[in-house]
Amino acid sequence: MKENPKRPDQDQIRDLLKQYDDLKHGRRHSFIEEDAFEKIINHFEENEDIAKALEASDIAIEHFPFSSTLLIKKADVLLANRHYKKALDTLEQASILDSSDINLYILKTDAYLALDQQEKAVVLLEQALGLFEGEEKLELLFELADVYDDYEEFDKVFDCLKMILEQDPNNEEALYKICFWTDFTGRNEEGIRLHQQIIDDFPYNELAWFNLAASYQGLKLYEKSIDAYLYAIAIEEKFDYAYRNMGDAYIRLRKYKEAIEALQKVTELSKPEDVIYEAIGHCYDKMKNFAQARFYYRKATHLNQEDGKLFYKIACTYFNEQQWESCMKQLDHAMKINRVQPEYNLLMGECKLRLEQYKEATQYFSNMVRIRPKNVAGWEALIRCLYKASYLDEALEQVDAALRITGDKPLFIFYKAAIYFANGNSKEGVLQLERAMSKSPRLLKKFIELNPSGLQNQLVVDVIARFKRNRSI
Repeated sequence: MKENPKRPDQDQIRDLLKQYDDLKHGRRHSFIEEDAFEKIINHFEENEDIAKALEASDIAIEHFPFSSTLLIKKADVLLANRHYKKALDTLEQASILDSSDINLYILKTDAYLALDQQEKAVVLLEQALGLFEGEEKLELLFELADVYDDYEEFDKVFDCLKMILEQDPNNEEALYKICFWTDFTGRNEEGIRLHQQIIDDFPYNELAWFNLAASYQGLKLYEKSIDAYLYAIAIEEKFDYAYRNMGDAYIRLRKYKEAIEALQKVTELSKPEDVIYEAIGHCYDKMKNFAQARFYYRKATHLNQEDGKLFYKIACTYFNEQQWESCMKQLDHAMKINRVQPEYNLLMGECKLRLEQYKEATQYFSNMVRIRPKNVAGWEALIRCLYKASYLDEALEQVDAALRITGDKPLFIFYKAAIYFANGNSKEGVLQLERAMSKSPRLLKKFIELNPSGLQNQLVVDVIARFKRNRSI
């Protein structure tokens, strides 16, 4: 029969509790050692009986009035019961007996933070740093970093972690944390120097290589970051975060094939994530392999049904293949999640326009304009739709509204010229075209796209030619 390893501990605590109960009620003379009292107090704390833990602490101190350890233990119980000022008073008593216990400073810090006295916590820990060495000093530096984080002195958080790594270059906790804070504070150059020094001394530290790569990535030095990630992976081949970040770096360099390979490795090493599948889909999208892009976007939707953006991205792949009906079906899914998303309305309107369903297209473009009235794309699509549907009077009204709201964008002056030519008002069309050409001649192509037959109109040709002549003089 297999013995229960917890049984001896249970027997011991049961015996201690009986001795403690006898002592408390004076049933018989019983002596309890100092460390035994600690076990009794811990037992009550673990069972969340704070009142009994506090009572046991007081009885223990009565028997061992010069024990700084028991005073510190009592302060810990007081903190758990939110008696912060009493805890500080108790810690002061303990410090008179023994000021070399690191728990004094850690518990005092907790009390100061609970009382919203971060400045006192900082002063205490900074002074304590000079009293300790080795692991205890590192523990205080971690504590100080947490205080600075709470106090929103983020650069000082970085400084503390840097000090830890200067003393203990292979400290995993500090290496993990400093990666975030390097990026958060933007101190990438310092991060590079720090981790290069660590790598010089410990070339097989994969976390140092990873952090070096992340610092390069923060400076947009993507080629260098990839090289460093490759070293991290060479040391630890199952380093999924290195593959993840490397995939991002390849995407930034528009090396989509390499990005896919790195991100595929992430899917092999860690549990499925919608963001990884979405990133792979994005790569195939950029490579114009729309079927594969859809495959991965769909895998992402299986993991996150509430992200309308994923259905929108699937819709875009269908739009790029001119599959209007399929595109609209995906947009329906997206709009069930968020009907007022401007991009969804714009793309739905474009599909309706391609199918010559002008009335519905106008409604979606109008939604876009209502949601984002200063967005040029919405106005451009609405006016273009009304023009193609030959609703010229309404198009003219909307172009005037667009000019007023968007601040006389030259694009809409070109559109206004096209509308005037289309409704037979050539004189006003010429005036508007001249005005548009004087403001932004490069947008003439928008006029031609809206009204391709305009180049067959001699008045239009004359305006363009006159403008080119004047420009060349």
